[in-house]
Amino acid sequence: MANDEHIIEAPWFAIWTRSRAEKAVFDQLTRKQIEVFLPTVQRWSRWKDRKKKIDWPLFPGYCFARFDPRGSLDVLKCVGVATIVSFDGIPAPIPHAEIEAIQLLVQSELQFDPCPLLHEGDMVEVIHGPLKGVVGRLLHKGPQTTLVLSITMINRAVAVTFDVADVRKY
Repeated sequence: MANDEHIIEAPWFAIWTRSRAEKAVFDQLTRKQIEVFLPTVQRWSRWKDRKKKIDWPLFPGYCFARFDPRGSLDVLKCVGVATIVSFDGIPAPIPHAEIEAIQLLVQSELQFDPCPLLHEGDMVEVIHGPLKGVVGRLLHKGPQTTLVLSITMINRAVAVTFDVADVRKY
């Protein structure tokens, strides 16, 4: 049956690269005709004599490639590839919808920034503001994030609200 709807697309995989090798890996995979995706975000970079906007990897240390896992050796042979993200030695596919969502975002005109993947209940450290250095539990995540600071010995806590960009996972 020559119906294109029944063609199974190769899965996406995360390629862990050596430090600052994302673009080199992207170029090599492209030359090998392997579909590759390197999402970037524009940042100002400053040198002694000038500053310029340049594209930085959205996820430093990673690019994404779509290939048949039986062809992993072609990917692993690229200079700058550390490994293919795997579980129990088997390359771990990424759901198409997750890659497609990031592709749509980077193609849009929306402003975006990488952020830590935080979950309610995670221990976090405040990295900006008057509570810098304080560690607490993330109670609520949203535009206004709630952090709980506690005195466990007396089973008491206090909640404070702030911007999620001001914390990182502890």
